[in-house]
Amino acid sequence: MKTKFLAALLVVLGVSVLLSGCSSADSNTMQAPAAKTQESKVSAEYHKITQEQAKERMTKNPKAIILDVRTPQEYKDGHIDKAINVPNEDINTTPPKELPDKNAEILVYCRSGHRSKQASDKLVKMGYTNIYDFGGINTWTYGTVK
Repeated sequence: MKTKFLAALLVVLGVSVLLSGCSSADSNTMQAPAAKTQESKVSAEYHKITQEQAKERMTKNPKAIILDVRTPQEYKDGHIDKAINVPNEDINTTPPKELPDKNAEILVYCRSGHRSKQASDKLVKMGYTNIYDFGGINTWTYGTVK
């Protein structure tokens, strides 16, 4: 009788140890994809910065690309020094030839901030990783060129 009892107890303990091991492994497997999803969300965003921060970035990194997403006529009427013009309407699903490096620091602006947000969203969807939207030139106090 004692032998049958001990055998049954060992079976129950063994099964519970096995089940707890499986349960733990399963929960780790489920957490890993969630963590990866979280990372993807973090890296697939642009950064909204102030114009002061944009000016600091321009000064600290002369290789940063200043991207004006207004129309060619708006650009011609006055733009930030060294800015390149790629109209928001021209940014779709194919990376613009003017922006070959998807890891380059890109500072995006328009007239009021609406198109810069749209363009930043589209660039991130295409895989650009270092996008900074600083809004509109209509409140830019650091000078423009024609």
